[in-house]
Amino acid sequence: MHELVDQLLSHVKAAWRYRWYAVGLSWIIAIGGWIAVYLMPDRYEASARVYVDTQSVLRPLLSGLTVQPNVDQVVAMMSRTLISRPTVEKVIRMADMDIRLKTSEEKEQLITRLTRELSIQSAGRENFYTIAYTDRNPQVAKRVVQSLLTLFVEGSVSDKRKDSDSARIFIDEQLKSYGDRLVAAENAVTEFKRRHMGLMAGERGDYYAQLVAAQSALSQASLVLKEAENSRDSIKKQLEFGAEVPSLLGDRNEVEVISSEIDVRIQALEQKLDGLRLNYTELHPDIIAIRRIIAQLIEQKKAEAKLKKPSPSAARPQDPLYLQLSVTLAAAEANVAAIKAREAEYVKRYNELKAAANAVPQVEAEFTQLTRDYMTTKASYEQFLSRRESARITRDMEANTSVMDFRVIDPPQVPSVPKAPNRRLMMSLVLLAALGGGLGGALLISQIRPTFNDERRLREVGGLPVLGTVVMAWTDAQKARRARGLVALLISFTSLLSAYAAIMVALALTASRA
Repeated sequence: MHELVDQLLSHVKAAWRYRWYAVGLSWIIAIGGWIAVYLMPDRYEASARVYVDTQSVLRPLLSGLTVQPNVDQVVAMMSRTLISRPTVEKVIRMADMDIRLKTSEEKEQLITRLTRELSIQSAGRENFYTIAYTDRNPQVAKRVVQSLLTLFVEGSVSDKRKDSDSARIFIDEQLKSYGDRLVAAENAVTEFKRRHMGLMAGERGDYYAQLVAAQSALSQASLVLKEAENSRDSIKKQLEFGAEVPSLLGDRNEVEVISSEIDVRIQALEQKLDGLRLNYTELHPDIIAIRRIIAQLIEQKKAEAKLKKPSPSAARPQDPLYLQLSVTLAAAEANVAAIKAREAEYVKRYNELKAAANAVPQVEAEFTQLTRDYMTTKASYEQFLSRRESARITRDMEANTSVMDFRVIDPPQVPSVPKAPNRRLMMSLVLLAALGGGLGGALLISQIRPTFNDERRLREVGGLPVLGTVVMAWTDAQKARRARGLVALLISFTSLLSAYAAIMVALALTASRA
């Protein structure tokens, strides 16, 4: 530590020999620096504050009906990306800064400078933003801030409208595409149903359920037919084992008996036919069977009338019981015929269903696939339709109301005092640089022209022992000259500080007048 202090004192003594060099260099640096700072052009900062109100009362009311993006995030992102080349070019045109531009190089330099110096920063509170720009001309700075503020306010609205229009166009295109696909799918389903009519699971229930139902109906019809045939045979037996028919009547009576029996049967069948027509159409199997039996009886009546042969069953035409049995037999015959027709129809259906046993599973699988594609397309179409309606409501809401309200808290303004350069600070720095430069210059010269100030330094450099030293004896004139030199040095240093103080006072007076 002692050696370090001795070395430091040695350097100070060496620099002290060149103190006037230090004073002169300090004055040169100070005067040059102060002149340079004074000649630096003033730069005025224009600024404006804006508040973005995103708490619209419509947002909770229209929740679920409209598309509501994160407005705070949109505003923050827009504030970060607003200063781009296209925006800066618009600002240059709006602020009339392109009038002074003559070459493309000057334009590029101006764009670069504006991109670097324009700033949009958060003002420390939520959704408060400060727009600032610094320029030599305060009016130019104000116009630039005003232009950027206009673009900031209008940019959000235009961006939202562009996004809404782009979303609406995309949804319309997708809706048209899915509409065409939905129509094609509906036509495919309709054509498939037409080609596979009777084999579809959704027409009369499941195929296997239809098959079981047909088999059950066929069994039931067979049972009913057997019961009807037994009832008819019983009636026939009653007629066959009845009393013999006396043949005392002539041909005329025989014809009348035959006609009377056939007419009774025809009448009974017509009554039953009228009852069936109340519930069924002409294509019902029972109605078709009865009409066929009536036609056969009419033909039989005509044929027997021509042959004039009595009917085997006309044994006792005058017996009421016989006549009643004949009518019952006719009804039983008609019932049997109707049930046979019904059974034949059930047999036909059952055979058709059995024949389609191999085709139905394939048809059901194809129909399931076709229906799945159709339902998927329909769901997508309905979803896009709902989104289009939501987009329409959103567009109307944005056109009629303001989701984001931009409020200019502080309009663009320029203080009368320039923001830069900070001449007081820079003048002080110049003074420090001058003092440091003078001291550094003296040290540098002392290193270029080294001297020995003590015995230790001489012994270290020479490597030889020092036998003694000779002390300088100063005369009175030399002492007086040294004293005057110290006074002059002090005056020079004091003058430098005085000049600095005068400059600072002048700057303060200038700032107070402004």
